[in-house]
This record gives sequence, C-alpha cells and structure tokens, in this order.
Amino acid sequence: MNAFVSTLAVSASLVGIAKATVQGFDISSYQPNVDFSSAYSSGARFVIIKATEGTTYTDSTFSSHYEGATNAGFIRGGYHFAHPDRSSGATQAQYFISHGGGWSGDGITLPGMLDIEYNPSGATCYGLSASEMVSWISDFVDTYHASEGVYPLIYTTNDWWTTCTGDSTAFSSTCPLVLARYASSPGTIPGGWGYETIWQNADSYAYGGDSDVFNGDLSQLKAIASG
Repeated sequence: MNAFVSTLAVSASLVGIAKATVQGFDISSYQPNVDFSSAYSSGARFVIIKATEGTTYTDSTFSSHYEGATNAGFIRGGYHFAHPDRSSGATQAQYFISHGGGWSGDGITLPGMLDIEYNPSGATCYGLSASEMVSWISDFVDTYHASEGVYPLIYTTNDWWTTCTGDSTAFSSTCPLVLARYASSPGTIPGGWGYETIWQNADSYAYGGDSDVFNGDLSQLKAIASG
C-alpha cells in the first residue's frame, strides 16, 4: 500500500471523528475562463486540469489554467483522457508526461490522473476485453510510476469499471481512486478500493468545471502532493 492510500486509510479508521473534506474542481478547454480567485476564496483548494487525450490532443487552455491555478494558491495537477483503442498505455502515459502530466514532490503538484471512462465514439469498452483493458491500464500506470516515482490517480465510474475491467482489484493498493457519481453520496466503491480519495459529485461548479471533493483534510491532500 502506498503512502497516498495508507494515509487516508488511517483517517478512515478513526471512529467518532467528523470526516474532513476539501473542495476542489476539474476543468478543461470547455471552461476557458475560470474565476480561480473566487474559487479559492470560497474554500476550494485543488484543481485538476485536462492536459492531453490519446496521443494527438493537447488541451489548448492547459498552460493558462495551470498558471492561473498556481497563482491563486491551489494544489493542482493534470489529467489524461484515455483512448485505449488507439495506442498502448505506455505510449499514452509518455505523451501525457511530456505535455503537462509530470509530477514533482513540491507539495502543490498532484500526481497525474488517468481519466478512463465511457468511449465518446460509443464502442463499449473501446472494443477491449476486461483482461485487455486491465493490461492497458497496467501499462499506463507502470509507465507513469517508473517515470515519475508516484502512481497516478485513476478516475472512473463504478459502472464503467465493473463492466470494462471485470471489477479488477489490481490497482486498489497503489492508485488513488477518483470516483464520479453525481448524487448525494459516492455510492458503491468498485475495484477493491475501500473508499474514494476524490469524489466528483457534480458536473458543474460555481466557478468553473466539475465539482470534486477530497476525502480527507488539507494536510492529507498536501501529503499526496508531496509524495
């Protein structure tokens, strides 16, 4: 179990203590203008920013978003939208790292996030079997870890993960889970993860993008950004 997961596991085991959370949000070029200052003033403390997709797309607003988030005092990091049907996990991890997805243990940079979910073009599970999908994710995760020294976050939904990986538990002890579910609670946690590290709880946030909630306090969030 890595430091990210074990830190939260300890906090989750403390009975009778109110659970702390930290507000955050995620953005892409769909939100070209983000009010970072107001978001920070409202209590948000982290931002996850789209950097890449597949091996041919870089988000045109990544640099300006990253700079804006940094200047406003946020903990921030990049994410990669996966296309497992187009190239290997290793190839896409390398592309991500080279275009904004890298990590440094400076206390303000989150490990990169692998966004793996429904196929925009409609093919179920990108045409891969569950075992092939798990192999693809492993290829991405292992490549990222070998390069950056930390494991990436994995963003998904319970439905997609169960359907397309066979509810694989291969990543539950290494990669923090970012679970998307627009409801009053995170719901069923897939893949052997005991809890979500971040819950994407709504597809809109007052100051731009989607709403995310970190499952812990600010010191734990900073620990993830410090390695």
